[in-house]
Amino acid sequence: MSSLNTHDRYDYAPVADRAQAPWPDGKKLAVYVAVGIEDYHFGDGHVENLLDGVPAPDLVNASWRDYGNRVGAFRLLRRLETFGIAPTILLNTAVYDSAPELVALARRLGSEIVGHGVSNSDSLAGLGEAEERAYLDEVADRIEREEGARPTGWSSPWLTHTESTLDLLAEAGYRYVMDLRLDDQPVWLNTRNAPLLAMPYGLELNDSTSMIGRGVAPSEFADMIIDEFDELLAAAREEGQPLVMSIIVHSFISGVPFRLKQLTRALEHIAAYSDDVWLTQPRRIYEAVTHGHID
Repeated sequence: MSSLNTHDRYDYAPVADRAQAPWPDGKKLAVYVAVGIEDYHFGDGHVENLLDGVPAPDLVNASWRDYGNRVGAFRLLRRLETFGIAPTILLNTAVYDSAPELVALARRLGSEIVGHGVSNSDSLAGLGEAEERAYLDEVADRIEREEGARPTGWSSPWLTHTESTLDLLAEAGYRYVMDLRLDDQPVWLNTRNAPLLAMPYGLELNDSTSMIGRGVAPSEFADMIIDEFDELLAAAREEGQPLVMSIIVHSFISGVPFRLKQLTRALEHIAAYSDDVWLTQPRRIYEAVTHGHID
């Protein structure tokens, strides 16, 4: 499907050539906040660590991650509620078993549940097509049992793909993938069967890649969010195009008090522009796209 120096998953379309209808209610910029709520195997598979080189049994990093589902996520979700933001949950389905009270709160707050694997110790990399298809179905089936409907969106653990992932997602009934940021608008991806939408996913407006991966300070991360928002809102107003902004946070990172305070500062800034901003979820953006707001 791919050559050595390119791929055929999406077509080139310059931003200058686009003119579409605004978002619902005349809003200029759609903003969604995705919260990673994750489960990790102790001592096995992929992990996110704060301190490297801790010998086994590594209770230090495990407890750092566990803080998120015990404390951080509850405060983070309640904080979003104060701004009228219905969360988008990137959910490892193992959390249904390890922290059921947390998922119950997310459900009461009207969260969208996005498939994010069974555990964040997993990876799609290296899976054969049949094995990967079964894994994607396992996640969707568990969410359907718990929530009453299959998930519309998918975000891969560790953002990993195989050559078949996008095709299999579409065939499994997922309608959009939240792993890519090739544009400030949703973009239709080429698959071998059903349509699949790439929902803008800001890899850098992500507390994991920025604050843990690159050592960005919480105040700097808040400034990044504010600067991104100001520029995208200005572009949406000037260019007359419906744009999308994402903010990606994790329960054990932005749910920590000193980071939550700075995230709150950024959300206060965004909330001040409610006339032009659509605080929404990816499923609502998908619905708007399929109803003609973006070709």
